[in-house]
Amino acid sequence: MGRDSGSGGRPGFRRRDHSVAPWIRTRLRTAPGAAVALALLVMATACLAAAFPRAVERYEDAGLRRAVVDATAPRTSLQVSAPQPGTYIPQSERESAVSPASMRKAYERVLNVVERPLAVDPAQSMYGVRNVNSLEAAETWLPMPSGLPAQMSLAAQSGLAEHSRMSAGRLPRAGDTVTAATREVEAAVTTETAKRLNIKVGSVIHVPGMQRDPLAVRITGIVAPRDPESAYWTTQPLLRTPSLIRPPTQGGEPETYWLGALLLPPDAAPVLLGTPGEPARYWLLTPDPAALTAHDLSRLGSAVASLESGPGLVKVRDSTDADTGVSTDLDEVLASYAQLRSGVRPLVSVAAFGTGAVAVVVLLMAGRLTADRRRTELALLRARGASLRGLTRRLVTETAVVALPAGALGLAGALLLVPYGRAPYAVGAALAVTLLACAALPLRALAAHRVVGVHGAREDLTSVRPSRRRTIAELTLLVLASAAVLALRSRGTSGTSDEAFGSGASGDLGSSGDQLVAMAPVLIGVIAALVLVRLYPLPLRWLARPAGRMRGAIGHLSLARAGRTSVSTVLPLLALLTALTTAAFGGSVLAGVADARDRAAVLNLGADARVEAESALPATLPERVRSAPGVQEVTPLSIAYEAKPGAGVESVPLAGVDPEGYARLADRTGLGAFPAGELKASPAGGSSKPGTDGGSAKPGDSDPSKSSAADSAQPGTEGSAEDGGSGSAKAPLPALASSAVADRYGTHPFSLRLSDGSDVTVRITLVRDLTPALPGTDFLIVDRAGLGTVAARPTTLLVTGDHVSGGALRKAVAAGTGADADPTARADVRLRSEERARYVDSPLQSGAERVYAAAVAAGSGYAVLALLLALVRAAPERAALLARLRTMGLTRSQGRRLLVLEALPQALLAAAGGILTGWAAVRLLAPGIDLTSIALATPGGAPPTGTAALHTDPASLFLPALTVLLLATGIAAGQAWWTGRRGSVRELRAGDSR
Repeated sequence: MGRDSGSGGRPGFRRRDHSVAPWIRTRLRTAPGAAVALALLVMATACLAAAFPRAVERYEDAGLRRAVVDATAPRTSLQVSAPQPGTYIPQSERESAVSPASMRKAYERVLNVVERPLAVDPAQSMYGVRNVNSLEAAETWLPMPSGLPAQMSLAAQSGLAEHSRMSAGRLPRAGDTVTAATREVEAAVTTETAKRLNIKVGSVIHVPGMQRDPLAVRITGIVAPRDPESAYWTTQPLLRTPSLIRPPTQGGEPETYWLGALLLPPDAAPVLLGTPGEPARYWLLTPDPAALTAHDLSRLGSAVASLESGPGLVKVRDSTDADTGVSTDLDEVLASYAQLRSGVRPLVSVAAFGTGAVAVVVLLMAGRLTADRRRTELALLRARGASLRGLTRRLVTETAVVALPAGALGLAGALLLVPYGRAPYAVGAALAVTLLACAALPLRALAAHRVVGVHGAREDLTSVRPSRRRTIAELTLLVLASAAVLALRSRGTSGTSDEAFGSGASGDLGSSGDQLVAMAPVLIGVIAALVLVRLYPLPLRWLARPAGRMRGAIGHLSLARAGRTSVSTVLPLLALLTALTTAAFGGSVLAGVADARDRAAVLNLGADARVEAESALPATLPERVRSAPGVQEVTPLSIAYEAKPGAGVESVPLAGVDPEGYARLADRTGLGAFPAGELKASPAGGSSKPGTDGGSAKPGDSDPSKSSAADSAQPGTEGSAEDGGSGSAKAPLPALASSAVADRYGTHPFSLRLSDGSDVTVRITLVRDLTPALPGTDFLIVDRAGLGTVAARPTTLLVTGDHVSGGALRKAVAAGTGADADPTARADVRLRSEERARYVDSPLQSGAERVYAAAVAAGSGYAVLALLLALVRAAPERAALLARLRTMGLTRSQGRRLLVLEALPQALLAAAGGILTGWAAVRLLAPGIDLTSIALATPGGAPPTGTAALHTDPASLFLPALTVLLLATGIAAGQAWWTGRRGSVRELRAGDSR
């Protein structure tokens, strides 16, 4: 406070300035539409930004839990085992060490050793004592398939009453104190064990004793598992289901015997010390899948490694026994998931960076357009003495009043929309969006009004030359984009499993280099936008001169108006090109994933559906299948998987086909198309002339040293057609072979011994890498008409059709094979749609695809919003122009053409630039993008069929660009129509700033 003698208030004191708040309220009341639009923009952007990390965390955690559950308890359980107490200690101490109380204490101590974030599910964990070696049962009433006596495994495991229900009898009990010398104990068996081993309540089974009489085990109850698939029963499947064991033999008929489990009460565990079955103590700890999170993956791996061979193992041994060991495959399951995530996560990051860049550009553009609209107002405030600090403070406060509540609402919406995940990341993302929205307008005003001035110079796009700072910035972006493209092409998006599992750098994109790689498509779009803005004035100047000599003023005026567009058009163009590039890249990724799955399904099945049986199919089945709904063509095949060339021991899969139908199938599926005439057997058994097809094998192409099997086919060794032989020594069957088979056997004739004992002589005349009948790299295809009667009977049907009904097809196959009456005659029916669904094995894949598609859609929405903002910004000026021109005689149709032609150059520039930039981004980055992880992951980590590469998707290139073009011209035409219906008095007012 200071003195102010001229003040109208109290003498000597200056009044406190209360003008800020009233000014903010006045501004918000003056332009409520702009405030509402900014609030909606901030709220939507904050909601998307906050929802993204939570959605990613949700599907990653779901993928990890699915991976652990699918791996089954025998692999994921922590199996802590210790041998029986040493014989050098007193017998009473040995018996006490296996008592339920001692085992329970050790179990609790082991649970305390497990480090977070690895959590154990106590309900599915157990402990007990069991025989390592099975014990032979003396009872002859037990089943003996080969005359060998049945064997038993005794287990005294905790939790039997909680995980089973009584089917007959009662649970076993240990009456008095049980010791190693106890002569009889009680036990229970499961329903499956009782059924297969003919055990009933009251049965007594004797097992050998060690330095004592045999132990009698009386069955007091038969139990049924409450959940047969729970970890309690699946960790040790023998407890639930007996096994038929086939010991190794030296020739002769294989012998088998039954192995079952007898479930003793935990108090009877000491009796196992008196048997020769090598009793062992064990504690089985089952991880709780619901407590596993993907962001703790590296810590999970460290916790498992510590228990297996680290400090955790030392603590476990201190709690149990010095010889205790810990084994599990959980670390392999986690490593497999980490490898899959390392291939999926970078692709999602590419989409996130692209959409985020477009959203940032739109927020900056909204601030810049607001600053341009209020240029005169802010310049007047500066001319009247407003300081930069005061002006910036007012603008920040004005924007924050709108943006902060909108950001909070967006964050709340994201938390409700995705009610899973860590909140700090969502809060940080929403806060970043809100702060950017608050800073966009003040920073633009600060840059534009550093110098006091009422009138500014013209900033026409064709007249303003780029500054040195802009040139340096553009060159810097060009260097960054080049570095990102080179890094992506050389390194790819997928890190190794070790990196993803250990440090998480590759999977988390935590390093600056990985972020640069993920921003490669965005940087390409930014560079293209800057280049197009520099080149944009050139065609306008070239077209302005011939347009000026044409009749009518519409063409020349529209080009002049387009050339007088403000340089601020760089932001809308930047948003459009970045969005179009991201949409083209993202659409190509999604299309590549879909195509790879379709291709892999076709490679596995060879058609839209495959019907296959181990034996020959009925002759009437092809016609019955052909009449099923959606079926267009059925191709029968005779497949022999064990055809043996010459006198060798190796086998080659052989398929007999009808050349005409099979050639059509190969052409339709794109799997090794060939001319049907090249595969037909001549009526006399001769082959067609080889070498007429461009891909055919020609005599002399192969090394003679590779044809030892072919040379063994001598004249006179082939059988007749009635015996199953096909050709004669003069005319072998022409064959289509894979490259590997052709390299081994060359083009000389060689014989094949089929599984029915017949021989056939073939000669390789066609070589293809793929074929519909047989997947893999080894196959031979011949004319089925040249095979014998038995060998020519079809065993497989390849079904093609646009909409094959799985239910109808299975019903037709079951009726045709008689599987309804004879289950052994059942044929396997597989559909391409079902085979394709196998490749979406993890929520990690499906979730990543959904997030990727949502990111691309959001980026496209922001691009449309950027276009709308640019057009709305210029709407008042265009309305005033039309009003003035109508006073000079401009018709409504001419006004529409003027606005459409004015908007057309920028729209064409954005559309054409988007198409070219998207195409260039896909072509440049395709060598470094591997879609196999997200497209072709298979259950159990099996190797996928084929690979998935990125390729250009025409629809993703042209549809967004055409949408932008149509939207820009449509809005311009709509504005002209609406302006023509209104009066022009308001637009013609003198002194209007527009």
